[in-house]
Amino acid sequence: MLNFQDLISKLPYSKPFLFVDEITHIDENGVEGNYTFDENLEFYKGHFKDNPITPGVILTETMAQIGLVCLGIFILNKEVSKSNSIALTSTDIEFLKPVFPNEKVSVISEKIYFRFGKLKCKVVMKNQNNEVVCTGIIAGMLV
Repeated sequence: MLNFQDLISKLPYSKPFLFVDEITHIDENGVEGNYTFDENLEFYKGHFKDNPITPGVILTETMAQIGLVCLGIFILNKEVSKSNSIALTSTDIEFLKPVFPNEKVSVISEKIYFRFGKLKCKVVMKNQNNEVVCTGIIAGMLV
């Protein structure tokens, strides 16, 4: 069984493109974790001028890293080598509220299915006030 820090270390990302601070729960049916968007992240300089918000593509990536890739690694319970990676295959995300610099978000993912190397999950992101900021379905494959 992987512990949470070992799991995060197995992610195929590093800063500045690692959007997982902590995994708070994981089992074969889902995962929960969080990330705080540091105000010094480079994309805030231009998205948007004088009113920075986190781009939707970054919110989607955060949901995928916590809600899909962490869960996939846990389910496989093996080391992902350089010859194997987890590739995002589809997303259907609805954005409901903005996420601002220095805001901590929580991601809650529920497995819909895992078969033939494909993992599909229902993923929700909430802000510090426990409000849903985005929700959707994300799928990926071990390649």
